[in-house]
Amino acid sequence: MLPSQALLPAVVFALTSLQALASDTFIAAVYEHAVILPDPTDEPVSPGDALALMNKNMDVLEGAIKTAAQQGAHIIVTPEDGIYGWRFTRESIYPYLEDIPDPAVNWIPCTDPSRFGPAPVQERLSCMARNNSIYVVANIGDKKPCDSSDPKCPGDGRYQYNTDVVFDTEGKLVARYHKYNLFRGETQFNYPKEPQAVTFETPFGKFGIFTCFDILFYEPAVVLVSKMQVDTVLFPTAWMNVLPFLTAIEFHSAWAMGMGVNLLSANTHNTSMAMTGDGLFTPEGPAAYHYDSATEEGHLLLAELSAHPRLSPTSPPAINWSLYATSIKKFPGENDTFSGAVRKDIFTFSELRHKDGNYTVCQGDICCHLVYQMSNKSKDEVYVLGAFDGLHGSVIKYHWQICTLLKCPSTNLSTCGQPVETAQTKFEMFSLSGTFGTSYVFPEVLYSGVQLAPGEFEVQRDGCLKSKRGTSKPLITATLFGRLYEKDQPHPLRISL
Repeated sequence: MLPSQALLPAVVFALTSLQALASDTFIAAVYEHAVILPDPTDEPVSPGDALALMNKNMDVLEGAIKTAAQQGAHIIVTPEDGIYGWRFTRESIYPYLEDIPDPAVNWIPCTDPSRFGPAPVQERLSCMARNNSIYVVANIGDKKPCDSSDPKCPGDGRYQYNTDVVFDTEGKLVARYHKYNLFRGETQFNYPKEPQAVTFETPFGKFGIFTCFDILFYEPAVVLVSKMQVDTVLFPTAWMNVLPFLTAIEFHSAWAMGMGVNLLSANTHNTSMAMTGDGLFTPEGPAAYHYDSATEEGHLLLAELSAHPRLSPTSPPAINWSLYATSIKKFPGENDTFSGAVRKDIFTFSELRHKDGNYTVCQGDICCHLVYQMSNKSKDEVYVLGAFDGLHGSVIKYHWQICTLLKCPSTNLSTCGQPVETAQTKFEMFSLSGTFGTSYVFPEVLYSGVQLAPGEFEVQRDGCLKSKRGTSKPLITATLFGRLYEKDQPHPLRISL
């Protein structure tokens, strides 16, 4: 039935209002938090002491949230472990946990705090969102009772989950995510029985959420982007940097570019554990990022992002990651190779002996090709082209294919692959490609001082990672990270679930 003449103005007004609420861009914020940690203990503290510590951290987070809102941010992401830290056993974390309901219950903890029992942390987070009219993303712990009717119920009668929560501008709980891929030290938490693909709609795009180690796996990370078609991923993390490849800003920026979405990455800050590096990453590169291994201070980042990056005219085109590399024959020249370890992964390396050249290095099913010209090669610096095709990880093993142009820490070739943060050599140009057996490839360039290179390189449609005008700073690494998810080994800690 058509609306009556009297209703038409109201309908038009409502439609106009909805269109006004929708936006092509939004302002996002992430906060890198220097977490106030509890004293190490195997014994549970009292609920009051647990809440006192969490309130200290939430005091800091509330200041960041207020500042972000005052500067126009629509959403802010805070880190994994940002409210209580990580020094826990299964028993000692229990006083810090709350029962977090399914968002379908339509709950605003700020206005109805006791609806599901004591929930002071959720109440306070909800009020932060409501009082500042901003979406707030935080990481806390969820507890769920179980009994003998559940054959998987832990002996203490409860499940404990590493959990992300999202509150909207009214303070309503709109998302709850249980971390699916726990890092090896997270014995205080349980693995969810099934992976969750958690999404929610906003006036500025469709959002998905997962936590830290999750980013390296097909579920939920790839599922959210490829199947659920989210525009932006929210990413609380407690990321321990591992040079030369797995620094937070390096890999998170590469992942956003490779997947073609925004990634709002909020890291904890603890230099003794090499935790630093957060950012607002887009398919075109970082809109803003922060890396600080020298101080113990938190840091707030804001940037305006496209609400629908896939629809953006600047969104990178689809890439055939192996097209160029598989179309050329092996380059001639000096290609003597040697083996070197990046942590425990054995790479095949070839030293770049001249200021310019063409090289090919192969391992397993991947061949990596490099064309380069150095502008000021330092005599005491060695660079290599490296290839890796195999499983990475000690307990949880997942399959990488990697092509990298990499600086070695010294002229001793046995050091190639070890961490290095500084360099002196710049490049006039480089072009890196590989015969990848996957469409999931993540590109990134890292400069001296652990700095990214936004706008200084591009990935062509045939899979070549190329410098645009040479490197403005000395180079540590230019890398293509490929993930062959189908070759991952079964998760040894989840097999029995």
